[in-house]
Amino acid sequence: MSHRNIDHEKIHLNLARLTRNGNHFEIAVDPDLALGFKNGQDVSMNEVMKSEHIFSDAKKGLLASEEQLQGIFETSDPLEVAKIIITKGEIQLTSEYRNKLIEDKRKQIVSIIHKNACNPSTGLPHPITRIESAMEEAKIHIDEHKPAKAQLDDILKKLRPIIPISMELKKIELTVPSEYTGKAYSLIQGFSKMNSEKWNSDGSLTVVIEVTAAIQQELFDKLNSMTHGNIESKNL
Repeated sequence: MSHRNIDHEKIHLNLARLTRNGNHFEIAVDPDLALGFKNGQDVSMNEVMKSEHIFSDAKKGLLASEEQLQGIFETSDPLEVAKIIITKGEIQLTSEYRNKLIEDKRKQIVSIIHKNACNPSTGLPHPITRIESAMEEAKIHIDEHKPAKAQLDDILKKLRPIIPISMELKKIELTVPSEYTGKAYSLIQGFSKMNSEKWNSDGSLTVVIEVTAAIQQELFDKLNSMTHGNIESKNL
């Protein structure tokens, strides 16, 4: 592999980069797969790489030489070199892709707040549009790499001066008749944290759950619709 120019599409590239001994190495990557590989997911390097080339400057189409690769990485195999670049180096994302990640993460955070928080004066969830406008007013910064739930506490602190938010959890015991347990079990799991479950002698299911006040009513509405109102509940 010689150090030369190659034909190169005039597009914005998501790159993985590594500098060693003053030499720069770059590969064009699929950003989702590259980030997954870096985070330990089992991903094929053939799918991660957009082309099997190791560049010294990807945007100019300059290839690293086999001598460079062998001297630095002790291999000139592009797939093996790529693994080292992604693992040890940094992944540089295009502004378009970063904006997509930020927008996706913002929607995820808004959804979490809408489903798990409420207005303490009414016990009802805030509308999504109200949460979005409050986040904009509070100039919330979204970290595209940090999990949504890990950012939640800081975001809620900044939102509370603008809108009242409570994340209170309620502990409830539910008993579902035997003919509805299959569907109800999956529904309850999706809406709440299940602390315990007990299958009764008549086939009914009794569970103790923790659920936010904001989504308690939605859960009850769905369960009552599913069981035609044949469900028992009590607050603990």
